Amino acid sequence: MSYDDVEIEDMEWNEEIQAFTYPCPCGDLFQITKDDLKLGEEIARCPSCSLYITVIYNLEDFIGDSTKQQKKNLEPPKQQPIAVA
Repeated sequence: MSYDDVEIEDMEWNEEIQAFTYPCPCGDLFQITKDDLKLGEEIARCPSCSLYITVIYNLEDFIGDSTKQQKKNLEPPKQQPIAVA
């Protein structure tokens, strides 16, 4: 059973470890990465104890970023006019 349910908005982004974090009662931090969230993972674990939390978030918020990037990469390059002599 999850220790708590936490909204993603209540978590902090940690640039150093590239993960969303939330304080754990043991003194460490629950952690979950953007890649985990994009895969639909909703469990943030504490690396120092056995506790974990359920992260409440909108999956589309995280899939949308990668989908936009993929579509951008799939678009053909814009045609450039050329002059023929």
